[in-house]
Amino acid sequence: MNIILLSGGSGKRLWPLSSEALSKQFLKLLKNDAGEYESMIQRVMRQIKSVHTEARVFVSCNMAQDEVLKRQLGRIETILEPGRRDTFPAIALAAAYLHYAKQMPDDEAFVVCPIDVFAEKLYFELFTRIEAMVARDEYAIGLMGVLPTFPTEKYGYIRQMNGAVSGVVEKPPVDIARRLIEEGALWNCGVFAMKIGYILEKARNYADFNSFEELYEQYEKLPAISFDYEVVEKEPSIGSITYDGVWKDLGTWNTLTEEMSDTTLGGDVLISSGSSNTHVLNMLNIPVIVQDLQDVVVVVSHDGILVTSKHGSSYLKPLAEQITLRPMYEQRGWGNYRVLDYKRVDGGVSSLVKRVQIDAGASYTCLQAMLHSNAWLVVRGKGILSSGCTDSVLSPGSMVQIAEGTEHTILAATAMELIEVQFGIGELLGEETV
Repeated sequence: MNIILLSGGSGKRLWPLSSEALSKQFLKLLKNDAGEYESMIQRVMRQIKSVHTEARVFVSCNMAQDEVLKRQLGRIETILEPGRRDTFPAIALAAAYLHYAKQMPDDEAFVVCPIDVFAEKLYFELFTRIEAMVARDEYAIGLMGVLPTFPTEKYGYIRQMNGAVSGVVEKPPVDIARRLIEEGALWNCGVFAMKIGYILEKARNYADFNSFEELYEQYEKLPAISFDYEVVEKEPSIGSITYDGVWKDLGTWNTLTEEMSDTTLGGDVLISSGSSNTHVLNMLNIPVIVQDLQDVVVVVSHDGILVTSKHGSSYLKPLAEQITLRPMYEQRGWGNYRVLDYKRVDGGVSSLVKRVQIDAGASYTCLQAMLHSNAWLVVRGKGILSSGCTDSVLSPGSMVQIAEGTEHTILAATAMELIEVQFGIGELLGEETV
């Protein structure tokens, strides 16, 4: 079985923890059976592998996510999108990768699954059935629908009768959703099965390509539209199967906190006895007090502070999209960094102060010094600094200044922590490291 996990979204509804630098699927907020925190992508991958032990699993993601993804999953094959253009382009590019890079034939079937799902084992077992209906040419597309428990405008609906789909309705008003459920409609959980050649033909309506690289170069020619709108709504030959079990889209604080085993997570949090059904996530080293609040989520992070009713958290995205500040925390393949101070002056001297943590054995190469000068203070650990043609030993208390135009690299002998200060003219991004 071939499974494509879609991991390209940033999850603005989970602001301020979810950002372009650390998307929602990488947040470790839920506990596994051993009581250890794991991310959405770790959970889904674990569940898939427990059911489909021989499955070939690929993750479609953007370049900014690639390092974090491999850090959490280890050896995993990723399909990098050159830009964020919704699910239709992502699925088309993934199909091109299977066909051209992995030498799979046009009539090979594959299953697409979103990454932000909370479901039981049966959900993943049913992948076999939707793949089979496509492989046997019963339908051009196979969908998996969830038996709905209440009408909501947050989900799409699959109109079906005895497994044959007559249409898909995307996030209708509650009154229409109620009528659809009465008619036997299912929640659309975003799981699709199709053949490689089928989706490649759809992509050729917009781009002329004969290799994965050619489609990659023409990625912007593909419309930035969902697979549902571009393909499913226009396809007459669609079959569906029904999943009757626990299922949630963990894309909002409301649904996510329903599955959190603890009401608090992170640093010092005090919740008064007058508060109820309230969750507090504190990612900073400062105390947080919540007094007499009901049905509320409070999130305190490096990138911002959120206070919202649980119901209102479903409508957070438009507000979060108005925030354009640079990320203040980011995980990378070599470790992570947190911004302590950031001053940007248009046309003048800008400064950026970061606390950088480098894993033992990892290499931290700063390219930003090609444009700006850097200063480092080693707080913890030991390593070797290579700057120009010179190598030097770093240990706690070491201070280093790097002139503009000099690339420099640290090889950490042990886990290291350092304070980095950048100075330069104009914009300072601070994450130009490898």
